[in-house]
Amino acid sequence: MYAVVEIGGHQYKVKAGDLIDVQKLEGEAGSTVELDKVLFVGGDKPEVGLPHVSGAKVTAKLIKHDKSRKQLVFVRKPGMYRRKNGHRQQYTALLITDVNGTKIDPKSKNAEKYLK
Repeated sequence: MYAVVEIGGHQYKVKAGDLIDVQKLEGEAGSTVELDKVLFVGGDKPEVGLPHVSGAKVTAKLIKHDKSRKQLVFVRKPGMYRRKNGHRQQYTALLITDVNGTKIDPKSKNAEKYLK
């Protein structure tokens, strides 16, 4: 079973056991996050929300807060100056543990590594 959830204005297709990076969320590493903005639930009986599926929820474990790789930005105005800047976006890593009642397999690679 999979679901499409909205987190921070972006949509993600997730299933139990997925490890996703999203825009920075509030919370401590190791805490549980409830994602209730579920737009679609797939599986045997697909459900489409208008705009959200009522009663559906996705549970995730907050793994860590970090910064992404540096993105280089070049600014150039002919005859005036050149400048090179960098930017590192902050993100939060989430491990999806439960999608509408379907739990993560405890023997999966991500479960063994992060659910101890």
